Amino acid sequence: MFICTGGYRYGGKDYDRSGELTQIVKELDCLEHIVYLPFRDVPAPADSALNWHDLLSGPEVAAADFEFTTGPFGMPLWILFSSGTTGLPKAITHSHGGILLEQLKLQRLNMDMRPGDVLFFYTTTGWMMWNFLVSSLLIGIKPLLYDGNPGYPEPDALWRMAAEAGVTMFGGSPAYADMLAKRGVVPKDKYDLSSLRSVMLAGSPVSPECAAWFLRNVKRDLWLHVGSGGTDVCTGFTGGSPTLPVYAGEHQHRNLGVAAYAFNDAGEKVVNEVGEMVITQPMPSMPVKFWGDDENRTRYKATYFDEVPGVWRQGDFFKVNDRGGCFVLGRSDATLNRFGVRIGTAEIYTVLEGIPEVDDAIVVNLDLPGGQFFMPMFVKLADGVTLDERITDEIETRLRREYTPRHIPDKIIQVPAIPTTLTGKKLEVPVRKILLGTPLEKAANTSAMADPSSLDAFLDYARTQHDYLT
Repeated sequence: MFICTGGYRYGGKDYDRSGELTQIVKELDCLEHIVYLPFRDVPAPADSALNWHDLLSGPEVAAADFEFTTGPFGMPLWILFSSGTTGLPKAITHSHGGILLEQLKLQRLNMDMRPGDVLFFYTTTGWMMWNFLVSSLLIGIKPLLYDGNPGYPEPDALWRMAAEAGVTMFGGSPAYADMLAKRGVVPKDKYDLSSLRSVMLAGSPVSPECAAWFLRNVKRDLWLHVGSGGTDVCTGFTGGSPTLPVYAGEHQHRNLGVAAYAFNDAGEKVVNEVGEMVITQPMPSMPVKFWGDDENRTRYKATYFDEVPGVWRQGDFFKVNDRGGCFVLGRSDATLNRFGVRIGTAEIYTVLEGIPEVDDAIVVNLDLPGGQFFMPMFVKLADGVTLDERITDEIETRLRREYTPRHIPDKIIQVPAIPTTLTGKKLEVPVRKILLGTPLEKAANTSAMADPSSLDAFLDYARTQHDYLT
């Protein structure tokens, strides 16, 4: 069965998706039924499609008419696709049993959610946080759904909705929080948020400044916790605990039942040092397989277990301090390795948050022939601002002062937009591949991007400024 609609409305504009629907139906020769939710005057993808509204207005089906079948713990439940931040996405297949256990544990114990709570997390249906949101029905929580641009028709649209619905937990990404800060939104001055107990941030590294913004502008008496997990397991590796203190910019602890550690290059556990995030013991919701993989699960094993046999490598930089607090510092496959020193991109982005002219940025390191490298930084500046010597000097001075001279890029280039996924993750690896000459179709999954045209400036730079390769 294929359930679909003909388009969507975002930021006040309608988007027709009939072409994509027709192509999907054409390629799915196993379809028995198509259920179509009408959108404007966009036609259904097939004459045989059933109308959603007609089905709802038909005779009610009694609960006794439903049949339930018992299956094995590892029976496939759903397929989630990786975000595309490191290239073409993977089709990750999860199990009924593993997801059930992980979601119950995550929401009830780690997040302290209770029956009757109202949960909101701003997400697309392509991000694992959508699955997290609808899974809250398992424990009697009311999920609040939002369809559209989070900053339309006004920048605080989500907070108005949260106040009206009595949201108890509000979730979003650091990119969303950055948008609020830049637009001067102060929800506490406009809305009754007395029901709100907690805010969770996920999707990318969270700076102390981002955490402080919520306490100043949303609610002082707020449990603000940071989570990091992955589509790979559809749950969190690190996150919050209602019984532990909160430190700005820090994940409170490793989630229950998650043996997450930082490994150094020798494969040893380290504390207070940045290393590779690894999971040393199985979790129930580790994937059953990658859809389309061979019988030996070759791609699955190569993705997670090639580095250290029997140990899951997540692909993130990770640090755990003495008290068990955690820091997830960006993708390790987007590492900036200069003069033998590994630099997490999150360190650079944190510094840039303090420069008002810089709206966003992306930095990559290109390994070149002969052991050389080139580290460009691309910046999107505030409206009407042009990159000049003053802004360049400010960026370089702050990076040198707060970190090291190695953090200073070889070149700073202004671009009109920074390429991200639909969930706000920066496409560092695809940008690096493009700058090294990889064709666009092999470097990035543009269908998973917020704005595919944002790559145009990087493609142009690779074509016209490729002297760095020589």
